[in-house]
Amino acid sequence: MTTQEQKHPQYKADRKIVSSLFEQEATDYNLAELARLKIRYRGFPGAKDIQLDLERILEIWGYTEETLFEKTRQIHATGEIYRGQKIDQEDWI
Repeated sequence: MTTQEQKHPQYKADRKIVSSLFEQEATDYNLAELARLKIRYRGFPGAKDIQLDLERILEIWGYTEETLFEKTRQIHATGEIYRGQKIDQEDWI
């Protein structure tokens, strides 16, 4: 039996973010975004293109998932990374 791929409700917005990450450097904000998307799509039965691109970005920036999460825990410990950013609260649900 094959499972049908699901479409993530945030796919369109996330696709734009992922595409922009390819063109940018590994700033604290971009690392936080990468980690956020890695968590969102972990185990998600669909959006394989986004999942593959997130892995490519990790490789380009020289991170593993483990080192990315270690770094972003340090970034989030300051509590400043998303301050001043327009964040849609529903995005975190």
